Amino acid sequence: MVGRQLNWNEYATAWARLHGGFDPRAATPVVRAWLRLSYHLGFLLGRLRVGPTAVTAVGVLLCLCVPLFAVRAGDGPFLGALFVLLASVADSVDGAVAVATGRTTRLGYVYDSLADRIGEVAWLVAFWLVGAPGALVAAAGALSWLHEYVRARAVAAGMREIGAVTVGERPTRVCVALVGLLLAGLTGLIQPDLAAGTITMATAVWVLLAAFGLGQLLSAVRRALIDAG
Repeated sequence: MVGRQLNWNEYATAWARLHGGFDPRAATPVVRAWLRLSYHLGFLLGRLRVGPTAVTAVGVLLCLCVPLFAVRAGDGPFLGALFVLLASVADSVDGAVAVATGRTTRLGYVYDSLADRIGEVAWLVAFWLVGAPGALVAAAGALSWLHEYVRARAVAAGMREIGAVTVGERPTRVCVALVGLLLAGLTGLIQPDLAAGTITMATAVWVLLAAFGLGQLLSAVRRALIDAG
């Protein structure tokens, strides 16, 4: 049974505790607005007795729709971008439901992380189907996976804080997937052959940001673990 739901300040405090001490009230206006939107949607779903796991499952299904629709002639990349956006909303809201209703669990955290990785694989499959080279797509996936793996292992090794907010975090991947598919759709309307080149450039941007972000994270992890003794 769902207990009393948290107000925004209580939610922000609980959210910060689960995210390495990063207070959403001190975030940039855009990030703060996004997190407040997630909170309000999560609060509403909590009132409707919708559980966080159900929202996570919906998010995975939305991600799987990205490659299915992205290959459609004409509006395919636009539809893929729409599903990326909807999936990213679901990804934020499932955690908001859990925090706002006091239903956060370690198992839910595992499910959410697994859903994120499945979603990113689906987006990169869409990039490949639209025309990005397979090797570049594989490099993007591997670097993003390494980013999350390093952070998880560092936490297991004793790193208490988030380490660093790098340029290769999941929000960056969401933006690259969304903008990449939108631009591929726009250039494809001008000339179909241009879509493949556009999505290749988007994949290259993903690789560069993921590689640089991994370097930032490794440096932060090294400092944190040395300081921890």
